Amino acid sequence: MDTKPFNAFEMAQKQFDGVAEKLGLDTATRELLRNPLREYHFSIPVRMDDGGYLVFKGFRVQHNDARGPCKGGIRFHPHETVDTVRALAMWMTWKCAVVDIPLGGGKGGVICDPHNLSDREQEAICRGWVRQVAWNVGPVQDVPAPDIMTHGQHMLWMLDEFERIRGGRFPGFITGKPVGMGGSLGRTEATGYGVMYTVREAMKELGIDIRKTIGAFQGFGNVSQYAVRLFKEYGGTPISVSCWDQADQTSYTFRRESGIDPDEFVAMTDKFGTIDKDKARKAGYEVLPGDAWIEQEADLLVPAALENQVTAVNAPKIHKRVKLIAEGANGPTAMEADAVIRDRGIFMIPDFLCNAGGVTCSYFEQVQSNMNHYWSREEVLSQLDHKMTAGFKAVSDLARKKNVTMRDAAYMIAISRVAEACRLRGWI
Repeated sequence: MDTKPFNAFEMAQKQFDGVAEKLGLDTATRELLRNPLREYHFSIPVRMDDGGYLVFKGFRVQHNDARGPCKGGIRFHPHETVDTVRALAMWMTWKCAVVDIPLGGGKGGVICDPHNLSDREQEAICRGWVRQVAWNVGPVQDVPAPDIMTHGQHMLWMLDEFERIRGGRFPGFITGKPVGMGGSLGRTEATGYGVMYTVREAMKELGIDIRKTIGAFQGFGNVSQYAVRLFKEYGGTPISVSCWDQADQTSYTFRRESGIDPDEFVAMTDKFGTIDKDKARKAGYEVLPGDAWIEQEADLLVPAALENQVTAVNAPKIHKRVKLIAEGANGPTAMEADAVIRDRGIFMIPDFLCNAGGVTCSYFEQVQSNMNHYWSREEVLSQLDHKMTAGFKAVSDLARKKNVTMRDAAYMIAISRVAEACRLRGWI
């Protein structure tokens, strides 16, 4: 048995290599695009509340900026690795290109667990991260955003530190800021809504009435929450979500056959997204093992948690009723599982198209911050719907024309756009 641990960057490179072969890219272009342009690795010393010091490892990876400034989140996670950050930066490049926004791909991270850190300690990490890269990021270079276990307050601490160092006001340096402090209306729901805009379009193409469908969701973070909400608004019935339980160090699936209520879950969820199991049971939910979400009798599956969640081991457990998988997370499906899903004839909306609503709205926030003029929520969501729908249709049309999968079609569009930008700049 192969016991080699999962490596997200190797998967991202393999996905790229397969499409590069289909596109007939030359060797130099392949070498340029399958690796980051530049990386920053650094240490962040922090004085802890007990008076002692800890040193945290931080990263910023800039994969490609041929089409515009790099764009990508900063995640705090105890199991962060530079290869995960590299993969996410590469996927951000393709994500921005496939929905045709003028940005490149970047990603950042710090190896830490905010669950075990005070607000002051988290602020010190945020400011320390910025101090290490303040002259390598910025509104016209690389624009960070929140990611796993980071939020608007973290972004404001980072913005404040950046402005202190650079000596001015630069609200377009970072996105995901609170509304009223340069943040955009609609940003909170953008990724989850974007997922559902693509699901809506896919079901139209498949001839499925969304009002008669059942959905099973993995995760109950920002993406899953708002995807569930809009799915319900469209008339669908979400029957399950899952979440990570910090106390038990495991995940659980919460299921109710008659349908789940996201507001109920929000009321019994802590600030880190852990749902209280006892309260859920009292509200009439079954509490199942964490991987039970993938086995539900549903029309739609939405993995909206971490990488490598749909694997060759659990993909065969997908219920025969499932017609559509929408990848709300980044890299949730292993390549071996992709083959199983393809053989089953399940329609797949690939991650860097499906969840591009977040970066698209981040781009809208960046534009608004740079021009110091802010749009209404309706304007933001209308433009988001337009971008996501156009992106989906372009990918779907190419998939049919070339008789390739949606994932390959999305890659073909994105990689071609980035390669052309590199060529026009004279890089290759």
